Amino acid sequence: MAAIMRKWTVGSSLIRKAEKCRRHWFGLAFSTHENPLGIPTVSTSGRDDHRQRMMERGIPKKLPIAGVKQVIVVASGKGGVGKSTTAVNLALAIAANDKGKSVGLLDADVYGPSIPRMMNLAGEPELNKQNLMKPLVNFGISCMSMGFLVDEKSPLVWRGLMVMSAVQKLLRQVSWGPLDYLVVDMPPGTGDTQLSMSQNIPIDGAVIVSTPQDIALLDARKGAEMFRKVNVPVLGLVQNMSVFQCPKCGHQTHIFGQDGAKKVAEDMELQVIGDIPLHISIRETSDSGQPVTVSLPDSPQAQAYRALAKEVVARLPSYEDPLPERRQ
Repeated sequence: MAAIMRKWTVGSSLIRKAEKCRRHWFGLAFSTHENPLGIPTVSTSGRDDHRQRMMERGIPKKLPIAGVKQVIVVASGKGGVGKSTTAVNLALAIAANDKGKSVGLLDADVYGPSIPRMMNLAGEPELNKQNLMKPLVNFGISCMSMGFLVDEKSPLVWRGLMVMSAVQKLLRQVSWGPLDYLVVDMPPGTGDTQLSMSQNIPIDGAVIVSTPQDIALLDARKGAEMFRKVNVPVLGLVQNMSVFQCPKCGHQTHIFGQDGAKKVAEDMELQVIGDIPLHISIRETSDSGQPVTVSLPDSPQAQAYRALAKEVVARLPSYEDPLPERRQ
């Protein structure tokens, strides 16, 4: 019995040492939410302070997009909630509400660009004299997307650095101006693209899109919190696909739940600034390249987008020229 106990003690000691070594090498010390894998961020050498200063200096300065006054990003914590459809109709609704304003639409979803089909645009952009790409235009909206540069059926198998480079080119190597508003259709999630854009350009406001479903709202909350952490104002939440109305009897059904976004907005001290119904016309017009805001402007669906656009513009901060000497 004593021999068995000695073997068990030695074995337990070896297991504990192995576990400690495994945690050390694989970074499994769950220390904080910011670094759940416990990956060391600061060296233990005498260069800690120097490295920290270099990291702080390495944060890029936010530079405005040439010719663009205000930037609005449309984001979601996950895919499949109608973010791109919302971005397209928001851009069109802003232009419809104020004919004197110029609006652009940037498709920042490099892996899954949807803007070309929704805006009924195709072909490679031309270059101007400054060797900048000229946006493609339809319905009065200037558009740029990776979908204009690659075949629709060809997947992009790129690593993160290549995606970041592509996003920077879509921002800086496009002749955007003059634009009053640039609406950006962000990729789903809270990854490299969101962080890179938040650090490199001044964003005037973020619109978070979600369905009323609990699972979607969990990710929408994360998306809103991410923008708050990088000091991007969250203008509000859009409750998409909120209610389905039977075209025959008129009965309304809350397929994805009722008022889920309102509860999350209250918890986060935000507001629901748009309530978009689940309607077949929104899907059909988007797939055909004739968005409901322009093809059925008097429909309740189009009016919902125009009401959303009005709220978004009203919540934006006042525009200030970054080069005030130009006004003299």
